[in-house]
Amino acid sequence: MKKQEQWTSKLGFILAAAGSAIGLGAIWKFPYMAGTNGGGIFFVIFLLLTLIVGAPILIAEFIIGRKTQKDAVRAYQTLAPGSKWHWLGIGGVIASFILLSFYGVVGGWILSYLARSFTGSLANADYATLFEEIITDPIEVVISQFVFMLMTIWVVQGGVQKGIERASKYMMPALFILFIVLAVRALTLDGASEGVEFLLKPDFSAITGETILLALGQSFFALSVGISVMVTYASYLSKTENIMKSAFSVVGLNIFISLLAGLVIFPAVFALGYEPGEGPGLVFVVLPAVFNEMAFGGFFLAIFMVLLLFATLTSAFSILEIVVAVLVKGNAGKRGVTAWISGLLIFLAGVPSALSFGVWSNIKIAGKSIFDFADFLTSNIALPMGALFISLFVAYRLPRQLVKEELSKGANGIGVLFNVWYFSIRYIVPVGILFVFLRSLGIL
Repeated sequence: MKKQEQWTSKLGFILAAAGSAIGLGAIWKFPYMAGTNGGGIFFVIFLLLTLIVGAPILIAEFIIGRKTQKDAVRAYQTLAPGSKWHWLGIGGVIASFILLSFYGVVGGWILSYLARSFTGSLANADYATLFEEIITDPIEVVISQFVFMLMTIWVVQGGVQKGIERASKYMMPALFILFIVLAVRALTLDGASEGVEFLLKPDFSAITGETILLALGQSFFALSVGISVMVTYASYLSKTENIMKSAFSVVGLNIFISLLAGLVIFPAVFALGYEPGEGPGLVFVVLPAVFNEMAFGGFFLAIFMVLLLFATLTSAFSILEIVVAVLVKGNAGKRGVTAWISGLLIFLAGVPSALSFGVWSNIKIAGKSIFDFADFLTSNIALPMGALFISLFVAYRLPRQLVKEELSKGANGIGVLFNVWYFSIRYIVPVGILFVFLRSLGIL
């Protein structure tokens, strides 16, 4: 049996974890969630919940994975033998399967735009109409989704070092650089200040229970926590690395890219006369219009779509990896076949989501399209509930000393910081998640 791989460096791990965290969560979903939920107030709540709730959960997942060096199911079995806690890992695998099934659909949309940007057919188009045409075309959306899943499978089957880590090391720095360039350009558009104010000036009267729940779900979605994805990634981490520093790096990069995405999109939204509540199509409708305002806009649009694809793929790698890691059970020799079978099954499961804007748009589940229901089920139910049980597992099932020792490896003293984090994961995080969840249901 081949041994389980490890990341070759701390930077490789941080970029891969950040790639998982950033992806569509920061670039696609954050702008439209903020746009439809009050702008500045959503950003403030998202920021606070990311730091107070999301970051502690991320550290907890790192501890579980690095301590055991095993996949999401066997990690819980190792730390809590003879108990039912391994169902937390199984639930994470199921949630990941559903999440990637609709995530791949958005990846397909990006590929459709990318193909058009290379042919020049995006220039001066009616982007709202174009987006509608793409997502309602059954043949195009399914083929594009299939190609995206093939790309994801190809990297994941290559392994941790030669596949996921190598891809992330190139994709993520390129993404950071271009986003800074785009933000500078968007902020120089006439009327951009109104968009900046929309994003950064909170209206506290707009706070609702649903807004808080959606911000919490966005925090978990953006950090990839709650479904044990980061348990899986941390299982490949060396015992000499500082978990706390790595977690802060991932959180910081995620917040930075979310802010940059907002500063690219919202100034352009207001400057070009669009509505911030555009919804899931915001990045596909507004950003092409931004590039039309730039010199060599077609070229920059093509490059942006390549990098948006990179960000989407780095997240998809991590989601597929949790499924593959559980199935191969540490036997790297089974990785290739397992990745292909798992990925193709996820593609098939995602076809209904791909068709839910067109030929199957009349099919509703709890009043939502198939795509929207899968999104809501994972982002607003599975992730928060998974995060709740992960916090309870680390805080109440694992011995305090074991947790402290694992967190101390690779660090030069974490006394006060550990106490703050442990208090948070034990009291603030579970109470906060329960409060927000019950409030959203109208129980509180």
